[in-house]
Amino acid sequence: MQFEVWAPQAGRATLTCDGVTHALERDPERPGWWRGEAAARDGSRYGFALDDGPVRPDPRSRRQPDGPDGLSAVVDHGRYAWRAQWPGRPLPGAVLYELHVGTYTRDGTLDAAADRLGHLAELGITHVELMPVCPFPGRHGWGYEGVSLWAVHEPYGGPEALKRFVDRAHELGLGVVLDVVHNHLGPSGNHLPAFGPYFTDAHHTPWGAAVNLDAPGSDEVRAYLVESALAWLRDYRIDGLRLDAVHALVDTRACHYLEELSTAVDALAADLGRPLFLIAESDLNDPRIITPRTQGGLGVHAQWNDDFHHALHTALTGESQGYYADFARAPLAALAKTLTRGYFHDGTYSSFRGRSHGRPLDRSRVAAHRLTGYGQTHDQVGNRAQGDRLSSLVSPGLAACAATLTLTAPFTPMLFMGEEWAAGTPWQFFTDHTDPELAEAVRRGRRREFAAHGWKEEEVPDPQDPATRDRSCLDWSEPEREPHARVLAWYRRLIALRHEQPDLTDPDLADTKVAYDEEGRWLAFRRGDIRVAVNLGGDPAAIPLGNRPARVLAAWEPVEAPGEDGVLRVPGETGVVLLQE
Repeated sequence: MQFEVWAPQAGRATLTCDGVTHALERDPERPGWWRGEAAARDGSRYGFALDDGPVRPDPRSRRQPDGPDGLSAVVDHGRYAWRAQWPGRPLPGAVLYELHVGTYTRDGTLDAAADRLGHLAELGITHVELMPVCPFPGRHGWGYEGVSLWAVHEPYGGPEALKRFVDRAHELGLGVVLDVVHNHLGPSGNHLPAFGPYFTDAHHTPWGAAVNLDAPGSDEVRAYLVESALAWLRDYRIDGLRLDAVHALVDTRACHYLEELSTAVDALAADLGRPLFLIAESDLNDPRIITPRTQGGLGVHAQWNDDFHHALHTALTGESQGYYADFARAPLAALAKTLTRGYFHDGTYSSFRGRSHGRPLDRSRVAAHRLTGYGQTHDQVGNRAQGDRLSSLVSPGLAACAATLTLTAPFTPMLFMGEEWAAGTPWQFFTDHTDPELAEAVRRGRRREFAAHGWKEEEVPDPQDPATRDRSCLDWSEPEREPHARVLAWYRRLIALRHEQPDLTDPDLADTKVAYDEEGRWLAFRRGDIRVAVNLGGDPAAIPLGNRPARVLAAWEPVEAPGEDGVLRVPGETGVVLLQE
């Protein structure tokens, strides 16, 4: 079997495979690369040593059976017998569901999560978006401190379990999206610096030195990231990738890394004959990220839209701290702007940043589905001091209004696991660092962060305490009980309407028309023949819809169709969807 490793600064390189050490030779055709052959099979343990140093795992390891610091293992992807004949499922018309493997079930494995996928198919979800699955120290964590960007966290079940999960999803008609982190690696178990210039001090991120995308040696680093992305899509039959915090991908080259990645993904999609897509997390509010390359953009297929979340959250909760401040001044006006313009900050002043932010989105060039809208995400729940979900902050009626807006807005909707039944479990920040000093630093940092916002130390959950993770696991008995069952039925009805009514997946963002009353606490919008209204106030609201007859398709509380006066009378804290005829 052929082995190879990029180590441009090494004077000598060796391979140890199944206990036998082999000298590697320089590859004459690829500067910086070493190669050699050794007898190996699926499961063979191996690693590389440079200049007589310690044996380290392969930077392109497909499996780390003993964790990030252990030897790598050979993976023969051809051994898995795929069951599903899967043509793929494109992003337009999708309903996404963000899922964390370690807390979706108490078992915390991919196989246990696969056993619950029938729930999502019945709900009407089209794509499951898995939070990161790359290896990280310990058993439990969010996954954003992963290393070994080609491997699957062994406590989740390793590579074979991910294939079984994807296979089962595809059998149920569900696409799978995987969250990948290219902007940094975790602080523990990261062996890449020993092999080459994977990082650069020329730029910095909140997590330290930046990934080297534009300094000497960056050609190979970019190839490392691109090829790892393609491996998920090809070897595991993943349908799309969510790219974490692309604003931290500092790249001064003429061809930005995101353009290079989107080009490679589109080429693979053409080769495989099925749709593939990229969804970026970005706080830049720069429409060039999601503008097609043929029109001068970077060609990423969609992005998370935090502006919609922030406007919705402030309208529901009244919170105004931090980045919510600008939205809280007139939350319904902010919500109306995001529903019709995509971004709230499109060149406007951001008090949180102390400067103007964003640029306008050209609605004639950017389809509405390229923005992902949500009322909750792992970030917006888990980065609260106690991991409290929206359903713990507002009444069931207001939570139903949030669902109404999220699932009928022009954007591609995304739910956070458990949201669909107003889960009573929190989702807190938890870690399982094996390095005691790092564990203590994370614990102190978390408490210090929230102490600045008035939280007492004992009120902030200890990330390292196993009970913190355990509290965050979904309780699968809840959907069968009230009030959760009623909320779940509401989500199912709204998702069904999204699939049934073509106007709800119309890609024309400019076609959405909004009316609202800031003082009256109501908002209504039109998408083709669909009318959506929410009353966020406690008192009934009279909402003018016009003279065309309309019938109620769904309502959280009983609502009569508008009379001849065209006025819709909506009870307090209620959402309603109508079809005008």
